[in-house]
Amino acid sequence: MFSFTDRFDRLTSGPMTLQIIEKVPAGPDGLPFYFYDILTGGQPVGKISIRVGGNFHTYYNGNIGYEVDEPHRGHGYAQAACRMVLPVARYHGMAALYLTCAEGNIASRRTIEHLGAEFLETCPVPREYFAWREGMERQRIYRLAI
Repeated sequence: MFSFTDRFDRLTSGPMTLQIIEKVPAGPDGLPFYFYDILTGGQPVGKISIRVGGNFHTYYNGNIGYEVDEPHRGHGYAQAACRMVLPVARYHGMAALYLTCAEGNIASRRTIEHLGAEFLETCPVPREYFAWREGMERQRIYRLAI
């Protein structure tokens, strides 16, 4: 049975801090996840989540989701934040993560590739995937061994 821990409520590396916003239990098709603010110098610059475990949807949605606010893009914040949440995955017994991005999202593609993830494929999302109805773009799928 899955259980959240308070051990990762605040993660710090140099000037960057990840501060927990909420811990979300698994939903019908989802996985439990930790959701953080990304802060640099105490100022918010974006958000990141780490989904624990794996299921059909993880392959297309990935285990990590991040967004960096537009004025703060291009500084490597997403990559640094991704590295900072890896201990969360390890703590919960994960040996690898799926990382995904829309085919046309060059910035996310670079972030994922700089993390050292292995490219698996580019594919359309299947009709069974919950976001298919939203017209989700083809996804680049990567696997990151941790």
